[in-house]
Amino acid sequence: MGDERGCIVVEDDFPGYSPKYFNIPRHYESDVEYVLLPRGLVIDRTERMAKDIFYEMDFSKPLLAMCVLKGGYIFFNDLLHQLRQLSAQSNNSCQMGIDFIRLKSYQNDQSSGEVKVIGGDDLKKVEGKNLLIVEDIIDTGRTMEKLLEMLKPHKPNSIKVASMLIKRTERSSGYRPDHIGFEVPDKFVIGYGLDYNEYFRDMGHICVISESGKKKYSA
Repeated sequence: MGDERGCIVVEDDFPGYSPKYFNIPRHYESDVEYVLLPRGLVIDRTERMAKDIFYEMDFSKPLLAMCVLKGGYIFFNDLLHQLRQLSAQSNNSCQMGIDFIRLKSYQNDQSSGEVKVIGGDDLKKVEGKNLLIVEDIIDTGRTMEKLLEMLKPHKPNSIKVASMLIKRTERSSGYRPDHIGFEVPDKFVIGYGLDYNEYFRDMGHICVISESGKKKYSA
């Protein structure tokens, strides 16, 4: 692993960790190729990301944290918990609101190339606020670019994006969020809210799915 890109970089040749050393739900044991990021490492990295976000924050305007559902909900909850603690302990506390939006761009393990907004409240509420978008993973970057295009006309004071993961892929548009937890190889990852056709969200660690797991849970 390295850190030369402003985040923890997991190299392509990283072999991962054997699932037998971790608490993997029994119903998923044969579906995991290897553990990529143990939950403890993810939680610690989230705490550090919260500090970086907080100390860069503009306290003159309210913060609106927007979770991209469904995959981002666990990371969002953990990140917001840390931000609330930092705010409570600081003289520079700020008003903090939350919102949710749901996008869909995947079928099985492939991006469909079409971004669908299938949930979310009135985007006009972002006007004048410092907007923090919280995402689970940036793949090609096109989904997030589409969301940013949708939000900018509503005139938020600022927009920052925090993503737990960014995938290193030739399909990338070149977009990189403001805050990144880990840069990972071009593998399909599951767990910690990340799914494969709505399965594996209940697994604590971030893992690489096995080929047998793909076959079992294909739509």
